[in-house]
Amino acid sequence: MSAQPDLLYSEEEEALRAAVRDLLADHCDAAGVLARAESDEPHDRETWKALTEGMGLAGLLVPEALGGQGATHREAAVVLEELGRAVAPVPYLTSAVVATEALLDCAADDLLAELATGRRVAALAVALHVGPGGDWDTVRLDDGTLHGELTGVADAAVADVLLVPADDGGLYAVAADAVTVTPRVPLDLTRPLATVTLDGAPGRRLGEARPAVRRALRAGAGLLASEQLGVADWALTETVRYLKERKQFNRPVGGFQALKHRLAQLWLETVNLRAAARNAADALTTAEDTDLAVAVAQAYAAPVAVHATEEALQLHGGIGMTWEHPVHLYLKRAKADSIAYGTAGAHRQSVGALVALPTP
Repeated sequence: MSAQPDLLYSEEEEALRAAVRDLLADHCDAAGVLARAESDEPHDRETWKALTEGMGLAGLLVPEALGGQGATHREAAVVLEELGRAVAPVPYLTSAVVATEALLDCAADDLLAELATGRRVAALAVALHVGPGGDWDTVRLDDGTLHGELTGVADAAVADVLLVPADDGGLYAVAADAVTVTPRVPLDLTRPLATVTLDGAPGRRLGEARPAVRRALRAGAGLLASEQLGVADWALTETVRYLKERKQFNRPVGGFQALKHRLAQLWLETVNLRAAARNAADALTTAEDTDLAVAVAQAYAAPVAVHATEEALQLHGGIGMTWEHPVHLYLKRAKADSIAYGTAGAHRQSVGALVALPTP
């Protein structure tokens, strides 16, 4: 009989949270994120360097023998919560989690050691919308080189190495300068997407693509819930703060009962999301009921994060897409995350299949 999951944060995890939050407060303020979103380089390289070289966070999931921290998914989840709270424009989820998980399955020690330092960034060349149970596109292997086009690849524009699935069933490491990366305009400007075109690109076979990609997508979906928790928590916290300050009829608008009810409902949803996200992180760490925990977390996380950011927008006075206010970045992140690594509907179907219950 399996042990009950531990949903509480340890002292070490709380210390990690405090350190990451302080760093992001210094390097990743809302004004800077807004300015970067309008630039040609949406990724914040200085913040990435501080997170990786300064704190070693890129190697949390990498064994100590390879230069990593040898930590667990629980610690990585805490980092992603804080990155979500700051909508930080860094490739942590795509490189330090998804690509790293694929390389762990392939035992690609040399690449893992490089990713652990943060000096190199990798991206799994699978469309961002593909979930753990979905199908992904492959490229053609012809005379030892790779040919084809892959769309919707997140953070490909800043990757040094692309992990490319081919039609022979293998997963190949391809240098970014050997392919053509064409940026696409995404909804979430802090996580850019691109089309990757391979025209005779050389690649090194790392291992079997199917188990590696599925492992990577499962970890991505499970820890994405922690990022969505950070987004929802920011939206709730900032909305409560604003409603305490804004006055109407000479009293704070947060004192009106109708708004109290909306905030109370949002608080309940966020607390439940925290439990689901923590359960997914714990399941990834312990390998206990992992598929079910990840599917439950993602079935619940996307609607809550979207609802929280929509409420934030409305309760800030219906400011719409006012560019100077950061709420639009959080709404866009929540909307984009809602279809990343599988939609909530697809994960509900997975939950039904895993527990043998029919779904609508």
